[in-house]
Amino acid sequence: MALVLDIATFRAAFPAFADSSRYPNAQITLFGTVAELMTNKDRWGDMWTFGVSLYVAHELTLEAQSTAAAQNGGVPGGQSGATASKAVGSVSVSYDTTSSAEKNAGWWNLTTYGKQYFRLLRMFGAGAVQL
Repeated sequence: MALVLDIATFRAAFPAFADSSRYPNAQITLFGTVAELMTNKDRWGDMWTFGVSLYVAHELTLEAQSTAAAQNGGVPGGQSGATASKAVGSVSVSYDTTSSAEKNAGWWNLTTYGKQYFRLLRMFGAGAVQL
């Protein structure tokens, strides 16, 4: 199956992924192919390309985290979720990670792209079905 998502257009729409050495075309093609198979074009309609792009951005973000972990001696692929609290010396900071989470979104909540995809998935992915 050939990738429908245009990589140059994806990079222009999501400039955080413009660096082709950090986010190689092969990764975009891989995740794009999976996203296109998993995102129902009939239900998403005109928003299909945007949905596929969000899916790809989510996967690329998680892959970049795995790569960084491996480069720093950690285990790639491990996820612990968002940090709710951190202390360094006498300085402490905490964030409300639940207020921005999509209910029942699971691992989609690990990135802002995943949250956006999941929110749209609820609208377009479920869609009205007539039997």
